[in-house]
Amino acid sequence: MRTRVTRKLYSFVGFLLLAAAGLQAAESSAEHDQRMEWFRQARFGLFLHWGLYSVPAGEWNGNTNYGEWFLEETKMPVSQYEKFASQFNPVKFDANQWVRMAKDAGMKYIVITSKHHDGFGMFRSSLTDWCIKSTPFQRDPLKELSEACRKQGIKFCLYHSIMDWHHPDWGTRRPWNDKAAGSPDMDRFNDYLKGQLRELLTGYGPIGILWFDGQWEKPWTSERGLDLYNYVRGLQPNIIVNNRVGKPADSASGVGFAQRGRIGDYGTPEQEIPAKGFGPGVDWESCMTMNNHWGYNKYDQNWKSSTTLIRNLIDCSSKGGNYLLNVGPTSEGLFPQASVQRLAEIGRWMKVNGEAIYATQASPFEKLPWGRCTQKLSPKGATLYLHVFDWPPGSKLLVPGLRNSVEKAYLLTSKHSSLSTHTSAEGVVINVPATAPDAASSTIVLKIKGMPEVDQPVPRQQPDGTLVLAAGDARLHGEQIRYESGNQRDNIGFWFDPKEWVDWEFDVKKPGKFDVAVEIAAPADASIRVECTDQRLQAAAPITGDYGKFQWVELGQLTIQNPGKGLLSIHAVPDGWHPVNVRSVRLKPASGSK
Repeated sequence: MRTRVTRKLYSFVGFLLLAAAGLQAAESSAEHDQRMEWFRQARFGLFLHWGLYSVPAGEWNGNTNYGEWFLEETKMPVSQYEKFASQFNPVKFDANQWVRMAKDAGMKYIVITSKHHDGFGMFRSSLTDWCIKSTPFQRDPLKELSEACRKQGIKFCLYHSIMDWHHPDWGTRRPWNDKAAGSPDMDRFNDYLKGQLRELLTGYGPIGILWFDGQWEKPWTSERGLDLYNYVRGLQPNIIVNNRVGKPADSASGVGFAQRGRIGDYGTPEQEIPAKGFGPGVDWESCMTMNNHWGYNKYDQNWKSSTTLIRNLIDCSSKGGNYLLNVGPTSEGLFPQASVQRLAEIGRWMKVNGEAIYATQASPFEKLPWGRCTQKLSPKGATLYLHVFDWPPGSKLLVPGLRNSVEKAYLLTSKHSSLSTHTSAEGVVINVPATAPDAASSTIVLKIKGMPEVDQPVPRQQPDGTLVLAAGDARLHGEQIRYESGNQRDNIGFWFDPKEWVDWEFDVKKPGKFDVAVEIAAPADASIRVECTDQRLQAAAPITGDYGKFQWVELGQLTIQNPGKGLLSIHAVPDGWHPVNVRSVRLKPASGSK
C-alpha cells in the first residue's frame, strides 16, 4: 500500500468498464454479475501485508515510523536491503491458524501480498531468487495459505504490486538500486510480471481476487493495464481484478475519474469509507488498517477500537461495499496480539449479527441519526436491518421517513420475540428495550410490506432562521463531481467539468430575504453562480491556494417568498473555469427581514 500522498492517487473508486476491449468488453452483464456474486455476498475480508519489511519492524537509524515502504523511504541500497532475506524465518507461521482466525472473525476471503513494491516474492518463483527461496524459511507460505483456505471455505486472493523497486527493468529505477545495470526495459519487465502471475495463477489453485497496486507511476500505461487484465482473465476466467490494474483518466488532481476508460471490476477506496457509496451496480471495497501501518511496525500502538472496526464494516455494507481489514504479521509469522484480540471481538459480534451484513444491499435511507441500515429484498417485501449505534433515550426509535407498513420487528439477538411499532407523521416508531443489547451496534430487524418507500430528509432552518446546506446533503449532477469525506475532507470536489452542477432541496418555515454565502476552496481563478427559483447570484471565488483551505464568499441576497420546499443549485461559470471545492452554502436572514 502507499503511505504518502501518492497513496490517494488513482485509488479512490472504480466502476465497471463498459467500453474496453478483449475479454472485458466481451463479457455480458449477466456473466459479470455471476462472476461478482460471491464478492457481493461476502462483504468482509482480511488483508495481509507480509514481507521482508517485517524484519526491521518499522525501525531504522532511530526512526520508528517505517512500514511496507521501508526500502523507498529509507533509500537503502538494494544490496543492503537484500540482507533482510537471510533474517526472515517465520517459524511460528501456521496457515491453518491464520485462516481460522479470519473465519472466526466472520471474514469470507483473504488477500495476501504475493509481491509488494520491494519486489520480494512471498512464494517460490522459478524466475528469480528474490523470493522466499532466499530465506532460511524455504517453505512456501502462499501454497500453505491457499490450501488452508480451501479446506476452511475461504476465498484465497492475492495482492501483487505492478511497481517493482528491485527489478532492474522497472522504468523509474531508483538511484539507490545499486544492483541494477544497463537501461530499464519495460517490455522485458512486463514479461517478468506476466511470468510471475502465470506461476501464481497456474500453481496455487483458484484465485478469488487479483489485487493490483503500484500502477500510478509513468512507466505503466492504460494499454499495459488492459493487456494485463485480459492476460489474467485468460488464465483464470472467473477471477476478479481490482481497478488498480490500469490508469485512471487524466484529471487536474490525479484522483478524479471519468466513468469511461477505466479497467477492472471494482473500486478500492483506501483508508476511508465513501460518504454515500457509489450507487447501484458499482462494486467497491474499502481497505483500511487497524492501526497506522499496513506492514508490521512494533512501535505503532495506535489501534482502532473493536467498536470502530465493527461500525466501519457496517458502514461499508450500508453503502453497498465491502470492508477489507488489514493485519501486518511479524517476521516470526504471528499476528500482533492487538490484531488477534480485535478479530476475536469482531467475530463475537458477527456470530450474532452476520445475517445483517452478508448478502445485504445498500440502505434505502440517505441518512439515519442513530446509525446505519442494510437490507435484503425479495418478491414478498423487504427486510431492513437497523444497526443502532446510539440507543435512543425513552425507548423509542424513530425510523425517519419510512412509509411502509410493518409486518414484524424484533431484535436480532431475540428472533422469537417481537417489538411493537406504530406509524407517525415522521416515520415508523419502534418501541425498544431501555438498554442496548450491544454497545458497539445493536441490530433491529424490520420486515416491511413491499419495497422500501422513504421520504428523504432535507435541510431545515435553524432556530434563528439560518439555513445551512452541507456538502454531504447535496445532489450531484455529472460524471466526475462527487462528495469527498474522510481525511479532513467534507466537501464537493472533482468539479473538473463546468457543465456539471450540484443542488439541494430544503425546507423553509420562515421565508424572507437571506444573505447568501458559500464556503469554498479555489487554488485558481473561478466564478460560481447560485440559482434559487428565478433568482441568480454570481461571484468570483477567493483564491485560497489549496483545495483544503476554505473561505467564505458573500454572493448577495435572495428572497424566499413562501414557506415549504425549495431548491437551490450551484453552477460553474464556464469562462476561465478552474476546479473548486465547496463545503457548504449558508442562507442567513438579512438584517430587518421577518
